[in-house]
Amino acid sequence: MTKPLCRTRGIRLALTGALLTGLTLLTTACPALADDPSASASPAGDEAGPTEAGTTFRTATALEQGQSGTAQASVGDYLYWVFPADAGQRPIVEATVKLPESAARRGTSTWQVDVYDGLRRRQACMYGHQTRKAAADAATVELSCVLRPVRAWSEPWANDPLPGSYYIRLTVVDLPAADLGLPVDVEVKTGVKELGGGHDGGGALAEPLVPGVSVASAGETGDEGDGAASGAPRTLATGEPEDGWASGWWTDRWLWTVGGGVLAALAAVFGYSLTRGRGRPGHAPPGV
Repeated sequence: MTKPLCRTRGIRLALTGALLTGLTLLTTACPALADDPSASASPAGDEAGPTEAGTTFRTATALEQGQSGTAQASVGDYLYWVFPADAGQRPIVEATVKLPESAARRGTSTWQVDVYDGLRRRQACMYGHQTRKAAADAATVELSCVLRPVRAWSEPWANDPLPGSYYIRLTVVDLPAADLGLPVDVEVKTGVKELGGGHDGGGALAEPLVPGVSVASAGETGDEGDGAASGAPRTLATGEPEDGWASGWWTDRWLWTVGGGVLAALAAVFGYSLTRGRGRPGHAPPGV
């Protein structure tokens, strides 16, 4: 009776330890993977960015994730940049405007940064200072915009951020008329924060919202008889990541699913070991 009892206790302790270990790994490793700051780091941040900005959506200057861009412009200009953002990422935009000398200005000015998706739908900022007023003696004005997480798919009527290009527009919205045309220096920095599978949803877009991506895809699926269409290489659309867009099937939810299945199996074995009893009593007569 002593050996079976000790063996049962050993099995229970082993199962309890495995259950607690699996639960600890599941609740600590997965969030650490999802919030790993290295996932949002981009080698483009160490490279020199472009030194000019576009003046329309069509001429927007392309930036990579984590890259900064500078430009010299005049007060009253509309400045445009574009950068990519994929599903499971939260786009972040920061802008700094170096204002002219206070002696040359006539009063206060109000600056604003707006972000539009690939369909040119204005996206609301969840956090940050999208609009700021600069005093007459201010040297700089800093703006920021943190968007909602980018979803892999949404309903046609929704205005959710979707994978594709995101346009930045920076301009002054209020100032004395005499200050129009004064020179300013602008710096814009883009970034993304990896959020993991916590914001994933069902479905995926056929193509990311990038201008020209449907034309490039049509060249790949053209008739074989059309040599110009079938033989031409696919042209990367403006703002497409170097390693391409996410395939849409992988998410860290798979880790939670597998981990949950393992923990459920361990819990079932542990529960069975608690309820099955100690077997046949030793004092019971044979045949009973």
